[in-house]
Amino acid sequence: MGALSGRGAVVTGASSGVGRAISVALAAQGVTVLLVARDPARLEAAAAACESTGSGGVSHQAELTEDAAVSALAERAPQVLPGVDVLVHAAAAIEIDPLERAALADLDLQYAINVRAPYALTQALLPEIRGRGGQVVFVNSTAGRSAGAGSGQYAATKHALVAVADSLRGEVNADGVRVLSLFLGRTATPMQAALHEAEGREYDPERLIQPEDVAQALVSMLALPRTAEVTDLAMRPMRKP
Repeated sequence: MGALSGRGAVVTGASSGVGRAISVALAAQGVTVLLVARDPARLEAAAAACESTGSGGVSHQAELTEDAAVSALAERAPQVLPGVDVLVHAAAAIEIDPLERAALADLDLQYAINVRAPYALTQALLPEIRGRGGQVVFVNSTAGRSAGAGSGQYAATKHALVAVADSLRGEVNADGVRVLSLFLGRTATPMQAALHEAEGREYDPERLIQPEDVAQALVSMLALPRTAEVTDLAMRPMRKP
């Protein structure tokens, strides 16, 4: 067990992909993790994987686009965790289409999941996080730095998430709270597999970033001494997909 042992963490999007890998990696470091997602079966499996490391994994099914669900989660987290020392926003949605035909309903959904939900949850948990000198992690995308053709809606939400993270950092650093944005290239997740299918591309997960790579990097950042802060971390596949 390392520097994070005995802490508590809330991880959204925890039932699969990057969120699950981060949850398991934190549990392996002695962190009690509150795993948040929508799919109950996958959520329970992820919580069991956390438990198998020897640390606690508590599942919490929620639809974080609903304000009542955010409030319920914020109320429960301090009750089942030693404290909210780490908040990881890994839940995300993506739709790819040219602006000419992209549905406005898709834009609304991506905004709700990619921007409003993490904003609302951070706001709800911030008193607890600030009181413990905690850390907030926004799992972003390379699209949050540069938008490609057809990704205007998704990239816009990820650019907005950068603004949320950067502004928050300026507000809470003085209280000892660290804020990190993770900019990920194509990563081997179910969402990426669906995206490849939509693009008509062959999906070869071995050529992509592995979720465990992201989790390993993040744990290292979270465990840094409080004399340093990593504000932005960009990762991409070693080989071009």
